[in-house]
Amino acid sequence: MLRFLILITFAILCLGGCTESGRPTKVDVSPDLEQVVAALGGAYAAFNRGDVTAAAEPLDVQIEWTEPAEFPRGGTYHGRAGVKPYLKQSRAAWAEVNSEPERFIIAGDRIVVFVHARVRPKGSNHWHDITLADVYTVRNGRAVEMQAFADRQEALRWAEAERDR
Repeated sequence: MLRFLILITFAILCLGGCTESGRPTKVDVSPDLEQVVAALGGAYAAFNRGDVTAAAEPLDVQIEWTEPAEFPRGGTYHGRAGVKPYLKQSRAAWAEVNSEPERFIIAGDRIVVFVHARVRPKGSNHWHDITLADVYTVRNGRAVEMQAFADRQEALRWAEAERDR
């Protein structure tokens, strides 16, 4: 019940125009995908807390997760069993990580998430701000594919071009 209340609270924050950090966000949501958007928002919050199990919850058991080659440990990971260790390692590489979804954009069966990541390397007081995009393909209420992009415009083009396949 508590988990459900947290998820609903986060969805209300996202849909109401801000994230837990208080920064403005814009959400373009169709009624049938509201629940998936809320679940993905909760997944980013869980990742920020270091709860990799909760972060992987909205993902299909057989998800295909692809990170660009230029990202640390870039490549394709299969299933939650492959994604969870990747997420854990990606957090472990930094002293602090905060990955905030700024905007959710619905494109057919895809959800494009504009993400602002703020990371601090171990042994440093210097923060790095990174903007990127994650594109989730959704089937039956679950993310079955995730493709990350360093360039947000490339993500939008990819989501639109692949949408009608």
